[in-house]
Amino acid sequence: MANPITIDGKEYDLDTLSEAAKSQLTNIQITDQEIARLQQRLAIAQTARQAYARALQGELPADA
Repeated sequence: MANPITIDGKEYDLDTLSEAAKSQLTNIQITDQEIARLQQRLAIAQTARQAYARALQGELPADA
């Protein structure tokens, strides 16, 4: 195989796949990149939330 790709544990020659299959692979790659980007944004938001929660604790009265 000149240009192998593994899908669900099975190896395929990328050069022999149909244009529709190649298009779907591209869609999957783009979607995977978007998922990774969103996961990074979620991690940032979660970190910020934790910081806000700590800041809130510092602002609450101690005798409550």
